[in-house]
Amino acid sequence: MEQNLNYYKIFYEVAKSGNISKAAASLYISQPAVSKSISRLEQSLNHTLFLRSKKGVRLTEEGNTLYQYLRQAFDSIDTAERTLKHMGQFGIGQLRIGVSTSLCKHVLLSYLQYFIRENPHVKVSIECNSTFETIQLLKQDKIDIGLICDTPLDKGYHFVPLRSIHDTFVTTQTYLDNLLLRESDPPAPTGESLWNSGHGDHESAAVEQDILTSIPNFSGLLMFSDNNEPCTNPVPLSGKEILEKSNLMLLDKENISRIFIDDYFARHNIHPRQVLEINNMDLLIDFAAIGMGVACVVREFVLSYIDSGQVIEIPLEHNIPERTVGFLYTDQNLNSTAKKFFQLCGCTG
Repeated sequence: MEQNLNYYKIFYEVAKSGNISKAAASLYISQPAVSKSISRLEQSLNHTLFLRSKKGVRLTEEGNTLYQYLRQAFDSIDTAERTLKHMGQFGIGQLRIGVSTSLCKHVLLSYLQYFIRENPHVKVSIECNSTFETIQLLKQDKIDIGLICDTPLDKGYHFVPLRSIHDTFVTTQTYLDNLLLRESDPPAPTGESLWNSGHGDHESAAVEQDILTSIPNFSGLLMFSDNNEPCTNPVPLSGKEILEKSNLMLLDKENISRIFIDDYFARHNIHPRQVLEINNMDLLIDFAAIGMGVACVVREFVLSYIDSGQVIEIPLEHNIPERTVGFLYTDQNLNSTAKKFFQLCGCTG
C-alpha cells in the first residue's frame, strides 16, 4: 500500500479532472509520468481504471469504486489538516489529569487557574482518584498526566518533582484538655493540682478531688467544644501517648499517605488504640477543627487553621520525613498540551 500512495494521489487528480494533462499541471509533473503511474496502479490492482479516448479519460466501474473511497479519504485528510491548523492558531487541545481530591484543591488548582487563563481553548478534564487508581488510568491511556506523591513506580513511568509536603498531627486545645482528664494518671498525694490553681496543699487537694469526682467517665466518648481556649498547664502526655490514646483520624488504608504514616508508626513503635478512617483529607481537617480527635494531615494544607489558632500541632519525639509531590507521565501519554502545562509549572517532561 505504501508504494501505491503516490499512485493513488495521481489517480485521484486524474479522475477528478477527467484529463491527464490537467492532472499533470496540478501535480507539477509531466504527462508521461502521470500515464506511467496510472498504468502501474492498474497492474498492481489488476483492474482497468480508465477508458482512454481523444477527448480524455473516463472511469471504468472499478475505477469509479476506487475513486469514491479515495475521495472520502482525501476529504478526511483535508479536514484533518484544517483542524490542526485551527488548533495551532487558537491553542486548542486537551489535557486529562489524574489527581487526588486534596492534591487537586491544595496544589493543582493554582497552576490550572493560570494555565486556563493563558490557554482558554484547551479542554481540561480532571479524574479525582487515589494514587494507585491514577497510575492505572495512565496505564490505560485514560489520562495524560497524574499528580501524585512520590511512590515506587514500574519501569516506563516518569516522576517529575513539583514541591515538598510535610505530614503533621493536629487537634484543638480543648480536645487535648479533655484527653488529659480522661487519660492522665490520678494526681499524687502531694496535693498538686492539674489546674495549677495556686491554693494551699490541703485546699488544693480538696478542690481537685471535688473536680475529679464531678467529672463523668469519658472513656470511649468523643469530646466536642464550641471554643478553643488554651490550657494554662502543659499536657502531661508525650506525642506518642497522645497518638495512642486519642481518637486518631487517618485516611483509609488504600491511600498512599496512610501507608506512609503506618510505616512511620511501625518504625517508632506507635500503636493507636482507636482509629477512625476517612477517605478525604479536607474532612480530616474539618473534624479536627471541631474537636473530634487528632487528625493526620498535610501541614501545608492546614496552615491557615494553625495560624488562626483553630487547631494546634502535636509535638512528636521523631520528625516525620517530608514527601514530594510531582507529576507522573509516560512517554506515550505526554502530548504537546501536557508539555506546555509542565513548562508553566516549572517542570520539564
